[in-house]
Amino acid sequence: MLRTEHLSLAYGDKTVVDNVSLAIPEGGITCLLGPNGSGKSTLLKSFAGLLSPRSGQVFLDNRPVAQWDRRRLALRLAMLPQKPIVPDGIRVQDLVALGRFPHRKWWQRNLTTDANTTLDAMAMTGVADLAERPVEALSGGQQQRVWIAMALAQETDILLLDEPTTFLDWGYQLEVLELLSTLNRQHGLTVVMSLHDLNQAAQFADRIAVLADGQLETIGSPAEVITEAMINRVFRVKTSITVGQDGRPFCSGFAGSLNHQQPAGIIS
Repeated sequence: MLRTEHLSLAYGDKTVVDNVSLAIPEGGITCLLGPNGSGKSTLLKSFAGLLSPRSGQVFLDNRPVAQWDRRRLALRLAMLPQKPIVPDGIRVQDLVALGRFPHRKWWQRNLTTDANTTLDAMAMTGVADLAERPVEALSGGQQQRVWIAMALAQETDILLLDEPTTFLDWGYQLEVLELLSTLNRQHGLTVVMSLHDLNQAAQFADRIAVLADGQLETIGSPAEVITEAMINRVFRVKTSITVGQDGRPFCSGFAGSLNHQQPAGIIS
């Protein structure tokens, strides 16, 4: 469905992603992990066609993303950036309804289908009772649910999220990840997201891709990827791994940092 072949991305003369080839499994949850500056956000932008490759390609259905008409691409995938901007004074239902824009012809507005889809998206994300509230008046967790509802109203097969738990407290982080997991299981939504927390990725992802210095360090299941050796090598942190009854790994303790510039026990 969505894949890259020998993809390199750059900002000006600085290469940020270097020769990355990977495939995103259809109907699964894929997490991108890596230290700050490793290329996670840049890679997500290229998936959405927002950044042209320096070399290589991003493919959707075996066709380069760059060759897709923007409206048709918006019918296949939706992306939520790390810091979406809330329009002043906009209500929840109006923001969610913006997700219907790619489905409308220029002469169409306020169609019954759009209204029903908007209501369904709000119901699925638990924000229907907030429909008349200004988005800016909501908590961070509620706002994130509204943005996800907007993406669902877009009715795409693929949802891309750049660090969807950033700036949320721990309870809201888990709430958002559980919502995405539910949408994946119940509706077959393909989810690709970047995360900072290794334990959250291990708990919710089907597949994890680790980036380091713009290159693909490793990719596989959480059990294959989340290892003491990988964390030591990529994040420069000594840790211990335990495995739960579900077979998923858990970073259960940090023994210290191998990087004097990074406080012990913190993974960026």
